[in-house]
Formats: sequence, structure tokens, C-alpha cells
Amino acid sequence: MSPDDYCAAKVKASGSSFAASFRFLDPPRRQAINALYAFCREVDDVVDECSDPAIAQAKLAWWRDELGKLEDPRRKPEHPVTQALAAARERFDLPVEQLEEIIDGMQMDLDLSRYADFAQLQLYCHRAAGVVGLLAAEIFGYTDRRTLKYAHTLGLALQLTNIIRDVGEDARRNRIYLPQDELARFGVAERDILNSRHSPEFAALMAFQAQRAREHYERAFAQLPTADRKAQRAGLVMAAIYRTLLDEIERDGFLVLDRRTSLPPARKAWLALKTWLRG
Repeated sequence: MSPDDYCAAKVKASGSSFAASFRFLDPPRRQAINALYAFCREVDDVVDECSDPAIAQAKLAWWRDELGKLEDPRRKPEHPVTQALAAARERFDLPVEQLEEIIDGMQMDLDLSRYADFAQLQLYCHRAAGVVGLLAAEIFGYTDRRTLKYAHTLGLALQLTNIIRDVGEDARRNRIYLPQDELARFGVAERDILNSRHSPEFAALMAFQAQRAREHYERAFAQLPTADRKAQRAGLVMAAIYRTLLDEIERDGFLVLDRRTSLPPARKAWLALKTWLRG
């Protein structure tokens, strides 16, 4: 299996909504975004699947070393994902330091299971998703550097949506990404989240989180220059799918503690096609 095939298989196996936005890209861009997504999945899986923090630390250190090989002509990447990233970096000039920031986000997952306030959470979102948006923008292409602001803000919006969707799943890993000061403001006890106790207070807290995510989407759209809208359609497809997911979660009353809301593949495909054709 070639590095590109490995990454494509990783994307397909994930069942992620992101895959729907990749299918319309030309082959070089699709291969590059597959490599980026596969890298994100690999390092995220280190944190999610390693029960021993020491092993997870060692694996993240290994991935950092792999990224170092992208800038050292004397060394060759070993992993198929890093090999695919090497080709993507050569074609689209992807900054290695931004790839390293994604690992910094995963390191935060090892170091922190609670976030005191939104400022602290925002740093995590920047590392875990904002820089992914910046890298994706390089792959999709742009002519106006203001597009990078859009891409970063959109990455934050997508991550905030993920946090809302995954509250219960994260709690079962003893992680709470909702800011602690906001839990206190809405009268939601940490134990209620950990024990999957839905309440009117929790629904109000989640409505507040959803409004913040929507504000990020609107800010991102306002930051996207018209000249780059067509090039950035894949990101707009992601936004359409995730905003619809957010609407569904809210329509269900934010019942995210004991279930994970998702959109049927056919609906995601329809949203992707409609958004892509709209241009």
C-alpha cells in the first residue's frame, strides 16, 4: 500500500464528515488533505487509545521526531503518513512548525483534563484545529492573505462544534472541555457531566456554547475574501455539514451526555454537493 493509499484508507475508515468535503478536490490537493487529516488522526489516537500516559508521551515524541525528518535531508520519514506529508509539503509548502503545533494540542490533552476559562480552551482549539485550518488553506489555495484569518476562525468553529457533540464521550474519558467558570455561571456541577445528568441548566450552558460556535462561523464567513471563495469551497463544505450538525444537536435539546449525534451519509453528501455547486 502506498503512502497516499494508506492516508485515503485512514480517512475512509474514520467515517468523518471531513471526507465529504475532500471528494471534489483535484488529485494533488485531495492527496495532500488526506495526508493532513491522517496525521491528525494518528496523533489524536495516541491520546485517545493509550491508557498509559508514559507510552502516549513516548509516541508523541516519536511523531515529533518524524516531523523533524521533513526538514532534514539526511533522514527519511518512516511512517506512511509522514511520507505522504513530505510530498504534500513539497507541493504546497506546508510549515512544519504548524504540524508541530497540532502535536502541542495533543500534549495539552495529556497534561489537562479541565479548562479554567475560554482563553485556555481557545489555545487548545487553536492548536488542535486552528492551525489545521491554516494548513488546509495552503492546500486549497488562496490569493488574499486575509483568507488565512478565515481558515483559522473556521477551524475554531469546527472544534467548538466537536466539543459540543462529544461532551458525553469526552466525560467518559474524564475530560471536560467546557470552561470551568462557565459551568459555575450556569450552575452545572462537574459530577453531573461525568454522570450524564441532563438538566435545564446544562441545556442553557450548551446553548451558550452553541451560540459561541455560531459566532465563530459567522466571523469566518465575513473574513473570507470573495476572490478566494471558490478555492476554499472544501472548507465551506465542512462548515455546512458541521453547522447542520449543530442545528440538529440543538433541535434535540442538547442531549449529548449519553449519545453522539451524527448526520446520515446521504445528508452529508447532499450538503457537500449543494455547497460545492454554489461555489
